[in-house]
Amino acid sequence: MPEFLTAPFVGDAAIDPLDIALRLSVAVLLGCVVAWIYVRTSRPGETASSFLVTLVLLSVLIAMVTQVIGNNVARAFSLVGALSIVRFRTVVRDTRDTAFVIFAVVVGMAVGAANLWAAVIGVAIVGITSFVIASRMGFAGDVDTPYTLRMRMALGHDLETAVGPTLNQFCATRRVLSVATNRQGAALEYLIETRLRPGSSPEAMVKAVNLLEGIQDIRLERDEGERA
Repeated sequence: MPEFLTAPFVGDAAIDPLDIALRLSVAVLLGCVVAWIYVRTSRPGETASSFLVTLVLLSVLIAMVTQVIGNNVARAFSLVGALSIVRFRTVVRDTRDTAFVIFAVVVGMAVGAANLWAAVIGVAIVGITSFVIASRMGFAGDVDTPYTLRMRMALGHDLETAVGPTLNQFCATRRVLSVATNRQGAALEYLIETRLRPGSSPEAMVKAVNLLEGIQDIRLERDEGERA
């Protein structure tokens, strides 16, 4: 075959295709473990499926990049320049999520560099640490995190009678901040500050309240101003 066709497939060091496939498969497996650790150490209802997919794909992609770079410094700078055109505009909502992104990147890098022990031991130690911290918190971070509950209820319904018992099932504390008329006086809009009970799901609470008679609209928002 002509040299210009075969030259691009000649690397600095010949790597067996089976070895490449094995490394990428391991990266997928460990990426899934990273995502599983994230789910198991997160507060209920806070895990987004898109973020879990991102963690797995990051592990595989970084493993691929590490194998492409190898020991070639020029190739490393070329990849940095090529990847610098990619813009990520999504703001990470929690510093803990950033830590798990770095976790997935490092795992992928270790697998791509054929340092399997570093990847496996790192996953084990970081996983154990995450579980210990989560258990010490008792998955009760929601108790310390304030939420703002915006709820519109038809006129003629009493808040405590109609909604109070359901809110008490999910809320550790709650306080009415304001009450205003809505829809030309046909409804009342409540603004309530609340903190969820340990293990309570924001989605479950919204669904339960939404099924109550007289509820026209409900929105539960995390108070980001209170977060680190």
